[in-house]
Amino acid sequence: MQRASRLKRELQLLATEPPPGITCWQDTHRDDLRAQILGGADTPYEKGVFKLEVVIPERYPFEPPQIRFLTPIYHPNIDSAGRICLDILKLPPKGAWRPSLSIATVLTSIQLLMSEPNPDDPLVADVSSEFKYNKPVFLRNARQWTEKHARPSREVRCSCGPDLAAAAADPDADEEEAPGSLPEAGDPEARDPARKRKARQPGGAEKKFCPDVEGVCPGSS
Repeated sequence: MQRASRLKRELQLLATEPPPGITCWQDTHRDDLRAQILGGADTPYEKGVFKLEVVIPERYPFEPPQIRFLTPIYHPNIDSAGRICLDILKLPPKGAWRPSLSIATVLTSIQLLMSEPNPDDPLVADVSSEFKYNKPVFLRNARQWTEKHARPSREVRCSCGPDLAAAAADPDADEEEAPGSLPEAGDPEARDPARKRKARQPGGAEKKFCPDVEGVCPGSS
């Protein structure tokens, strides 16, 4: 009973006053919760959307929620299964969970951990070593993982402008516009849909191209 009333109150608060960059909701098909955390600015996770699974135990709030990442993330304190090394996710004496904490508090702490990794208490040793001794390589790998796994759909990711979404919704919308050649990466017209429309000649719909970004994982486990 205490679990149900506490959970209902916390979900209402998360819906009306969510922490910045964090959303959490009830899974319609399961008892579990789902959460999303936006990658922080000036971090390798910037512009990424990271999904998490939140399992509330029967003895909550006397036991901590069980949380794991569903979106792959390159981080010294988060492993390939999405498990998180964070003290408030464990009971004392090894952990720091207490009943006065909440789901919002835990998600905010995870968001902070993303911005400030703790390489001295790692879950993935080689990523931790890379973070401590070869920071540029860590940042590059983390950005590539974010680009590959945590960015929105490819249509949103590319810099093709808003008319790509309209073309997807209405395939006949561009019938009177000409097919252009595939834009090169440095072509300013690729980033300016208005300029491209001026250059089109009557014909078929224009094609747009977004290069894939390959992720690099130097042996994380």
